[in-house]
Amino acid sequence: MIQILWYIYAAFLATSSIAYLIHGGYKNKIFLIDLVVSAITWTGLFGFITHREIFTPFVWQVVFFGALLWDILFYFFLRNKVMETEVEGEDMRMMNIFTTVFMVILLGPLYYALFQYAF
Repeated sequence: MIQILWYIYAAFLATSSIAYLIHGGYKNKIFLIDLVVSAITWTGLFGFITHREIFTPFVWQVVFFGALLWDILFYFFLRNKVMETEVEGEDMRMMNIFTTVFMVILLGPLYYALFQYAF
């Protein structure tokens, strides 16, 4: 049962990124870098789900810390500077809170799987 949930989770991540790509979400270089980092982490997720060794554990340790650092920098610093929004003050604070909750709920399992796969 748990294995099926992991497959559903991986399919959800891939589908949402493809939909974002189709609707023109990856318009600039920062977002394209995020897509590449995400694709690399999905490879690790696939290896974790299927119990297949893809690269060495050291590579996944580097990917784990690098991708985690990238996502934190991207979601909290780079994304707000690149996106054209007219949100200020209290609304920006609420967006940052929502982003934090989004990251923990949706990306938490990904980083859990990468950690288990790397270590």
